[in-house]
Amino acid sequence: MYALRVTALLAATMTTGLMAGVYGLYQHTIMPGLGRTDDRTFVGAFQAADRAIINPWFLTGFVGAVLCTAAACLLNADRRLLPWLLAALALNVLVFAVTVTVHVPLNDALKAAGDPGRIADLAAVRERFDEARWATWNLVRTLSSTAAFGLLCWALTVRGRIR
Repeated sequence: MYALRVTALLAATMTTGLMAGVYGLYQHTIMPGLGRTDDRTFVGAFQAADRAIINPWFLTGFVGAVLCTAAACLLNADRRLLPWLLAALALNVLVFAVTVTVHVPLNDALKAAGDPGRIADLAAVRERFDEARWATWNLVRTLSSTAAFGLLCWALTVRGRIR
């Protein structure tokens, strides 16, 4: 049972860390870089990136962060671990909820605008996308997933002291 407990905690930590990296990369590199481009480039590049990110690697981390953290909570019910794990789970659920309620609708609306070469008013499409809202909520995801990762790292440290 010890190996299963540690494996769940490691999987939660790894998937959460991977997602913190994804959100952080968007926050400090991808969105600022795209923000400096013209409307056609922004719309086309964002649409392409959003289509590409829906893949097994991303989905494993995205869903895995919540599921593995929940499993770690269930398997590691020790009172010395549970507060850290529950806090990490709450943050991972928050990240999941923000993604589904804010980012997915914004991303889908931008993709639904169609081929940038056929859009008559690219500036209006970009404005409706609302880059500032997207980035603000992505900062919430970045900070929340990074905090969850830190909590899980601490839980691993505590777990190492418990047998």
